[in-house]
Amino acid sequence: MPKATRHSPARTDLKVNAMPVSRRNFLHASSLALLPALWPNSTLLQAAEPAPASTRKMKLGLVTYQWGKDWDVPTLIKNCTAANFSGVELRTSHKHGVEISLTPTQRADVRKQFADSSVAVVGIGSACEYHAVDQAVVKKNIEETKQFILLSEAIGGTGVKVRPNGLPASVPVEQTVAQIGRALHEVAEFGQEHGQEIRLEVHGPGTMELPVLHQIIQAANHKNAVVCWNCNKSDMNGAGLEANFKLVQDKIRTVHIHDLTKDNYPWPELFALLKGISFDGWTLMEENHIPKDIVAAMKENRAVWEKLTAE
Repeated sequence: MPKATRHSPARTDLKVNAMPVSRRNFLHASSLALLPALWPNSTLLQAAEPAPASTRKMKLGLVTYQWGKDWDVPTLIKNCTAANFSGVELRTSHKHGVEISLTPTQRADVRKQFADSSVAVVGIGSACEYHAVDQAVVKKNIEETKQFILLSEAIGGTGVKVRPNGLPASVPVEQTVAQIGRALHEVAEFGQEHGQEIRLEVHGPGTMELPVLHQIIQAANHKNAVVCWNCNKSDMNGAGLEANFKLVQDKIRTVHIHDLTKDNYPWPELFALLKGISFDGWTLMEENHIPKDIVAAMKENRAVWEKLTAE
């Protein structure tokens, strides 16, 4: 798929402040027409080539958001082992305490605890975002991302989750998209130097629309800037789930799934699409509703997951 570079010459004939469409229309049907004007080499709806076939299978893990937020590292390992979850994405600010404030000795201890278990560190789930109008805030988030990259490397992780989180009303949409892309390129470059993927979560008002997120990835223009599919209801917007999936399928490295025992998302269709690209990465449980018995719920989800991933 052709990719734009972030050093492309500016379009002098484009009047971004006199856009002929509304923001609402942009985020829906007209997003498919407006954004390619800024990246003329982008093929917005072209399906990416499937990933090479692999003998490895999908893996099941847990995001510590909600279900694991009150567990320290030993409890996380114990409960994931009991439920046969083989990895964790460590969301920051939770009881596990794996934060950028850890000393080298403490980081080494966290790494050893996971290394001595059957549970892998998938990476860090940060809340770093780059859409702010205030450039000092953007810079702060970039620098914090770099600190999370170093933390993930030290504890044996393979990447850091970041997110877009909206489109400021005071700024043209394409300007925000380009700004997020530049920030992603910078942190992806730094992450590559430390063996860490930068996983852009499909997230945020407006930015969770797949045509928009696709353009952010295009603007980033870096092989180490990849996608964390987030299983949002908005995945079905516009041309539908399959078309939206194909926009980013060559970039998907992690998937946030929700309670598979609920029918509020087309799980069979999603897993069929993942099989279609020979996806062998992490599907990570991230669920808002907290059951009375979390480990029991994890086991129930494991059983459904095994059926969905069966060949």
